[in-house]
Amino acid sequence: MANFLKQLVENDKRELRRLGKLADKVMAYENTMSELTDEDFPVKTEEYKTRYKQGESLDSLLPEAFALVREGARRVLGLFPYKVQIMGGITLHEGNIAEMRTGEGKTLTATMPVYLNALSGDGVHVVTVNEYLATRDAEEMGELYEFLGLSVGLNLTGMPAEQKREAYHSDITYSTNNELGFDYLRDNMVVYKSQMVQRPLNFAVVDETDSILIDEARTPLIISGQAEKSTALYQRADFFVKGLKEEEDYTIDLTSKTISLTDEGINKAEKAFRLPNLYDIDNAALIHHIDQALRANYIMLIDIDYVVDEGKIKIVDGFTGRIMEGRRYSDGLHQAIEAKEGVNVENESKTMATITFQNYFRMYRKLSGMTGTAKTEEEEFREIYNMNVIAIPTNRPIQRKDGQDLIYPNLKSKFNAVVKDIKERHEKGQPILVGTVAVETSELLSDLLKKEGIPHEVLNAKNHFKEAEIVMQAGQRGAVTIATNMAGRGTDIKLGSGVKELGGLCVIGTERHESRRIDNQLRGRAGRQGDPGATQFYLSLEDDLMKRFGGEKMQNIWSRLNMEGEEENFIQSKMLTKQVESSQKRVEGNNYDTRKNVLEYDEVMREQREIIYSQRLQIINEEDSLEKVTTNMIRRTIHRMVENHTLAEDKTKWDLEAIVDFATSAICHPEDISVEELAGKSALEIEALLDEKAMKIYREKQAELNGPNQMLEFEKVVILRVVDRKWTDHIDEMDHLRQGVGLRGYAQMNPLTEYQTEGFERFQAMIGAIDYDVTRIIMKSQIRQNLQREQVQGVRSIVAKGHDRQKGPQSPAEEAAMNKKVENVEHTSNTGLHPAMEADKNEKKHDRPGME
Repeated sequence: MANFLKQLVENDKRELRRLGKLADKVMAYENTMSELTDEDFPVKTEEYKTRYKQGESLDSLLPEAFALVREGARRVLGLFPYKVQIMGGITLHEGNIAEMRTGEGKTLTATMPVYLNALSGDGVHVVTVNEYLATRDAEEMGELYEFLGLSVGLNLTGMPAEQKREAYHSDITYSTNNELGFDYLRDNMVVYKSQMVQRPLNFAVVDETDSILIDEARTPLIISGQAEKSTALYQRADFFVKGLKEEEDYTIDLTSKTISLTDEGINKAEKAFRLPNLYDIDNAALIHHIDQALRANYIMLIDIDYVVDEGKIKIVDGFTGRIMEGRRYSDGLHQAIEAKEGVNVENESKTMATITFQNYFRMYRKLSGMTGTAKTEEEEFREIYNMNVIAIPTNRPIQRKDGQDLIYPNLKSKFNAVVKDIKERHEKGQPILVGTVAVETSELLSDLLKKEGIPHEVLNAKNHFKEAEIVMQAGQRGAVTIATNMAGRGTDIKLGSGVKELGGLCVIGTERHESRRIDNQLRGRAGRQGDPGATQFYLSLEDDLMKRFGGEKMQNIWSRLNMEGEEENFIQSKMLTKQVESSQKRVEGNNYDTRKNVLEYDEVMREQREIIYSQRLQIINEEDSLEKVTTNMIRRTIHRMVENHTLAEDKTKWDLEAIVDFATSAICHPEDISVEELAGKSALEIEALLDEKAMKIYREKQAELNGPNQMLEFEKVVILRVVDRKWTDHIDEMDHLRQGVGLRGYAQMNPLTEYQTEGFERFQAMIGAIDYDVTRIIMKSQIRQNLQREQVQGVRSIVAKGHDRQKGPQSPAEEAAMNKKVENVEHTSNTGLHPAMEADKNEKKHDRPGME
C-alpha cells in the first residue's frame, strides 16, 4: 500500500513537472505578445484558424494561443494569468480535471483552453451550475473573447429557439448543464431540421465538475407531457398514514432511509380501504401510493428536503442548499408531499424523452472540468468519464488554519458552543461564515444569534435571490453570515480592509456533510490566494451522519471517558475525526456504487436512444426520397407476419387466414386477396405476392401525390409520428421493466443481465411495431393535400430528483395526447405530429401478436 501511495505521489510530481515545462514555453512568448497593437489580436486569431485548417494541431498552437490570451486578459480585464493558471489551462485542454483551490482564478484559467479549442470552429461549451454564473462569466470573459476576435453566446432557460441557435453557433457558448441537456432532448423531438438549435457536441469545460458529474450524475432530465390520472388517491393515502404510529404501525431504517408498514399497519390499511388482502396484485397502485405517503410524511422533512413557497413544493438541493427550480420528485413522491402539505396536487406526467447527465456529457468529443475538490472522487472520474484529476499547486502558500473537529454530546450543547465562538470572534471584528446543511438549521442558529444581539445575514433556499449581495459582504469586518452549502459554489469572498490582521475569514461548520468534498468546499471559502483564515467544525452525537454511521461507537467512547451528563464538555481527537471521515467514505463508496449501477442500466437505454435519434435525424435530413426506407419497412413487416404464421412444417397447419387478415388490415382492400390465392404457395411465394401488391399500392400513392417532394413530406409525417409515439411508449415500458427486474435476483438471476436481454427484445418488438404502423398508415391512409408536420407545444421539461422517472398509466388517451396541447408547466418543448391524413375507418383492426 505504501509503495502504491508513493507511486501516486511520484506520478503527480512528474505530471506537474511536464505541465510546468509547457507553461514555460507559453511564458516565453510574453514579450512578443506585448508588442502587438490591439488591432493585431483578431488578426492573430484568423492566422491561427488558418494554420489549424491547413493541418496544424491545436497542441502545436497552444504556446502561442495561450500567450495571446494572457496578453489580451492583461489589456481587457487587468488580469495576467500566473504560471499555475497556465498549467491548469493545459490540463483542461488535454481533457482532464484541474483541481484548483478557491480564489486561484478558475474562470480566468479556462479562457486559455476555451480560446484554443474555439479556433477549430466546432464550438466550445462552458458549463456552469446556475444561470447567474453563466451570465456573469459570459459578460466578463466575453469582453476578452470579443477583443480576440471570437463570438460569444449565452444560452438561458426560456430563450426563443432563434436566440438559442445563435448562441450555439457562436464560437463559445455559456450555459447551465440543465439547459444543455434539455436542448439536446428537444433537438431530437423536432420535426424540421431548421428547428434544431445545437451543433454536434465538441468540447466542454465544466465548472464545478464534481457537482455536475458526480452529485448530479444520475439525475435524469425529463421532457414530459401530462398524463390523465386522478390525484384523489394521493389525498386518501395521506389521510390514512397521518393516523399511524411509529414502531406500532410502521418502522424506519435510518441507515437506508427506508420505511415500511408493520403487520399492524397492514391490518389498519386493509380496514381503512376495505380490502381482504392489501398485497393482492390488484392493489399494486394503492400500495405504491401508501409507500410514497409514508415517505412524504415521515422521511421527507420540510425546510430540509423541501420548502413550501407560494403554494408550491420546491426541492432543496442537499449539496448546495439552493432551491431546485422546476424540479420534481419522481414516481409520485412529489404528489405525496403536495398532499401532505395541503397544497394543490398536480397530475403525474408521461415521459417523452429523458437522459442523465452522465450519459449526456459522455457524448462530447472532449470533456474537461475544474473544481476545488475532485481528488476524493478521482477513481470515478477516471472510470466513468476517462478524465484524470490533476491537483494544481496554489500560486501562494496556504495560510489557513484548520482546527480539529469538536464533538459534543447533543445538539443543544453544540449550538451553544457555536454561538459562544461566534460571539467571541465577532467582538474582535473577525468576519465569520457559518455553514449549515439545512434551511432548518440556519434558521435555528439565526434565532440563537438574535437572542445574543449579534447582527447577521442568513443565506438559504428561502432568500437565495440575495446570494451575490450577501456573499460579497461576508468578508467585511464584523460580518456574520449563516449559509447553507450554497456559499460553497461559484462564490469568492474577498476580505475587507483590516481583516487580515484579525486572522482573516473564519469558517465554522455546524456539522459534517455526507460528502467530504462539500466540507472541503466550505473550508475553501477561507484562506484564498494566501490570505490568513481559520476553519472549525462542530459536531454532536445527535447529528444525522453520526446517528446513521458510527453513533454507537461514538457513544461508547463518550461513556468510557465518563463524560455522560456533562453538556459543556467536548472531545477533540484525531481518532474521532478519522472515525467521522471513515463514515463519510462509506457513504461516498455507497453513492459511487449506486451511480455505477445506474450507469450500467442506463447503458441499455443510451444505446437504444442513440439508434432512434440518429435514424430519426436521417429521416429529417433526407432531401431526395424516403422510398428505400419506407419500402424496407413494408417488406420487413410482410416478412415478419408471413414467418409468424408459417412456422409449422405441415402446410395444412399454416394460419393463412391470419395472413389475409393482416394483408387486408395493413396493405390492400379485402377484395384484392383471399385464402384461396395463398393456398399451395410456399412462404417465400406468399411473401413475394404480398410484396407485389404492396409495391403496386405504394406506386399509386406516389402518383396520387404531385411530385416527389409531396411524397417525401407525406412519408416524413408518417414515420416521425409513429417513431415518436412508439418511442415514448417504449420509455414507459423500460421504466416498468427496470422497477420490477430487481425481484428476479431472488430467483438466482442477474437483474442487470435480465434487463439487458429483455430490454433488447422489447426494443426489437418496438422496431417491429414501428414498421407495422408505418406500413399500415402509408398503405391505408386517405391523403390530404398541403401536408404539414406539426409540433405539440407545452410539454414540460423537468429534472427528476432521483433516478426513477415520473410517468402516467397507459390509456386510450395516450395516442390522442400526442396530437393535442397539454398544460404549459415550464419550458415550451415539442414532440408529436399531426399526420394530416386518416386511416380508412371501414377497415377492421388487426391484432398483432409479437409486435407490441
